[in-house]
Amino acid sequence: MVNRINIFQPDAPMSYDDRIKILKERKLEETRVKSTMKVYQDGDDYGSIPAPETYQFHCIPNHENGSWYGYDGWSKNFYKLMTEHPVYIDPVDAFTCRWMFSMIWFDEKSPNKGLNWNPNFPYDDLKPEQELYGIISGIGSDAHFGGDYRIGLSLGWGGILEKLAFYRKKHPEHAEFYDAEELVVHGVQNWISHAIEESERLARVERHPVLRENLLQMAQVNRNILNGAPKTMREACQWVCWFNMASRTYNRDGAGFQLDEVLKQYYDADMKEGRITRDEAIFYIACLLLNDPHYYQIGGTNENGDPLLSEFSYMVLEGADKLDSACNITVRVDENIDRKFLNKAVDYLFKNKNGWPRFSGDEALNRGFMRLGYPESLARQRIAVGCHWMSLPGMEYCLNDCVKINSAKVFEVAMDEMMSHKGPYSTQLLWDLYQRHMARAVEVTAEGIAFHLRYQQYNEPELMLNLISHGPIEKGLDMTCGGAMYYNLCMDGSAIATVADSFGALQQRVEEEKRIDWETLYHHLKTDFQDKGGEFVRQMLSHSARYGGGNTISDQWAVKISESYSNQVRSVSQKYPGYQFIPGWFSWSNTIVLGKQVGATPNGRHAFEPINHGANPHPGFRKDGALTAMSNSICAVQPGYGNTAPVQLELDPGMGRGEEAVQKIADYIMTLFEQGATLLNINIVNGQQILEADKDPSKYPNLVVRVTGFTAYFCSLTPEFRKLVVDRILIQG
Repeated sequence: MVNRINIFQPDAPMSYDDRIKILKERKLEETRVKSTMKVYQDGDDYGSIPAPETYQFHCIPNHENGSWYGYDGWSKNFYKLMTEHPVYIDPVDAFTCRWMFSMIWFDEKSPNKGLNWNPNFPYDDLKPEQELYGIISGIGSDAHFGGDYRIGLSLGWGGILEKLAFYRKKHPEHAEFYDAEELVVHGVQNWISHAIEESERLARVERHPVLRENLLQMAQVNRNILNGAPKTMREACQWVCWFNMASRTYNRDGAGFQLDEVLKQYYDADMKEGRITRDEAIFYIACLLLNDPHYYQIGGTNENGDPLLSEFSYMVLEGADKLDSACNITVRVDENIDRKFLNKAVDYLFKNKNGWPRFSGDEALNRGFMRLGYPESLARQRIAVGCHWMSLPGMEYCLNDCVKINSAKVFEVAMDEMMSHKGPYSTQLLWDLYQRHMARAVEVTAEGIAFHLRYQQYNEPELMLNLISHGPIEKGLDMTCGGAMYYNLCMDGSAIATVADSFGALQQRVEEEKRIDWETLYHHLKTDFQDKGGEFVRQMLSHSARYGGGNTISDQWAVKISESYSNQVRSVSQKYPGYQFIPGWFSWSNTIVLGKQVGATPNGRHAFEPINHGANPHPGFRKDGALTAMSNSICAVQPGYGNTAPVQLELDPGMGRGEEAVQKIADYIMTLFEQGATLLNINIVNGQQILEADKDPSKYPNLVVRVTGFTAYFCSLTPEFRKLVVDRILIQG
C-alpha cells in the first residue's frame, strides 16, 4: 500500500478549499519526483504517482520472445497487474487510488528490444517507403479514439459483465474475446475491492473527524459501484476515476468526454434530493481533474443543436481554477456561444497561465465532417478528446494523432530527384515531383493503416475501450477489426510551413530575383550552408517572404500544398471500402523526430533541425508579431474534413488580465473561428521566466505550459522538449 499519512491535528480546519490546497501541494511534490523518471517525461501531465521501488511487475509471456500479445496475453497480464497494483489512499481526496504503471512502459515492451509489435505479423515490405517518406505509420498504435462513458456509467461493472455474458451466448465463436473482456473487468473489480479494504483500515486509525468520515464514505462509494451503476455525482466521478486509471494502466488512453453534459444529470439529481451542495460538487470536479487531467470538453450543442452550456459548465471551470494545475479542458465555440461564458473561460486563461482552456471551432469542424457524407446531427456529437483531435464517443475508430507524413521529407526526395538530372529546373517541375511522391506517401500510409486494422487484435486489442464502445461487445469483435461503427482514420501531414517556405524561397530568390542559381543553392543545402558563402545564402533564404506573413508567396504555396494533400488523402479512401481517411495538419511533439529525418531546406533551416510546429509558421517568421496575418494563414490551410490544423498562440502576460485584454482575446477567438479555424491553443508565459526555468526547472515547480496539444509541468520536460517551447515563445515575433 502507498498511502498519505495524515499530519493534521484533530481540530485543524478542513474546508474544501483547504483540502484542494493540500492536494495541489502534494501533486507538485509528486511531479518533482516524476520529473526525474524517464517514463513520465515529455508527455501529458498524467494523474499518476511514482510507483514504489519495491514493486516489480513480472509478466506472463505468451511468446517465445518473452513478451505478451493478443487477447490472452493482454488480459492475463492486465488482470495480474490489477490484482497486484498498490493501493494509494489520500484521506484529503474525494476519490480513492491513483495509477502508477502503464503496461506499455514495462521493460518487456521496450522499443529497444523491438517488442512493440507482434513479430508473427511482419510488415517488412512497407518499411523502405515508410522510411523514405518519413512516415509514422500508426502500426501498433493504441487508444487514440474516444469511448462513450455513458455506457459504463449506466451499466456499472456488474452490468458490463452481464452484457458480456448475454452476447457471449450469441457469439460462441468469439469466446476468446469474451474471456479476455471478463478477465479485464474482474481485474478492475479486484483493485476496487482492495481500495475498499484499505479505506476502512485507514478510517479505523484516522484521528481527524472530517477525514475519518471521508474515508468511510470512500469505502461506501466504492462498495456501491463495485457491481452497481453509480447513482450520485460522487459515485459517478469515482467510477470515471477507476475507468481512467485502469485504461491509463492498460495503454495510456487519455480520452475523456463532454464533462458538463455527462455529470450534470447526477448533480441535478443530488441537488433535488438535498444530497450535495454547489461547493461540494466543485470539490469533486477538482478532485476528478487531479486524479487525471483527461481531455474533457464543455459547452457547445447536442446532436439536435440545443445548447449544452449550463451553470454546471461554469462549475467545471471553477473546479479547474481552484486546482490551478495542468488541465486539458476544451471549450466548444460556435456563433451562438454565450459571450459571458467565453469571457469567463478566457479570464481563467489569463489568471492561471496554465494553457487552459483551449477552444475548438464547431462550425468548421461540423462542416468538414459533413463533407464525408455524415449528417450534421452526427457531426455535433464529436468531442475534443485528444491533442488536436475529435472523436465520436464509442462509435468510431480513428488512430488520431498516431499517423504522420513528413512533407519536408517528401519535399527532400522530390528535390533530390529533380537535381539528379541535368536541368532545366523549376519550382513547377519540383511541384510535379513533390505531388507524385506525396501521392505515393499517402498510398503507403493507407497500406500501413489497413495492415494495422487487420492485425492489431493479435498485437494489442483495445480491451478497456471496447467496454464503453458501441459494437465490440455486441459483435464479439475488437474496435480495431470490425467492432466499431465507423472507421474515420486520421492521416496528418506535418511540416507545412517548412515546405511552403522552401517553395516560396525558391520562387522568390532563384526564379524571380535570380539571386542564386539552382546548382549553387543545392550545393549549399547538401553542405548544410557550411561552405564559403553558405551563411550568407542561408540568411538570404530565411529572409524571403514566409508563410504566416499575410498573402505572401509562401502563404500561397501553403494553400496549394494543403489543398493537394487533402485531395490525395480523400482519393485513397476510394480504394478501401468502409474506411474514410481524413487529412489533418499536426506534428505533435514529432517536430523534433521528423526534423532529424531531413537535411537543410531552402527556407534556410539547418539540417536535422525541427520542422515547424503543427500548422504554425516557423518561429521568427515576422518581426512585428502580426497575429492577424498568422491566424489568417492557418485558417487558409485547414484540411477541410473535420480534422484540425491548430493555431498555437504564445502571449506575454504583460498585456494584463483586465477586462479589455479578456475582451480582445474573446473577440479574436470569435473572429478566428468565423474564418474557418478548428482549434486554438494559447500559452500565456513570461519570456524572462521561461528562460530562467529552462536553466533550472526546479526553481519553477508550478510552471505549466501547453507543449503542443497537451499541457505539462515545465520541469517534467527534457532539455530538447523545453527548447521547442522556449523557441516558440521567445521567437514568436
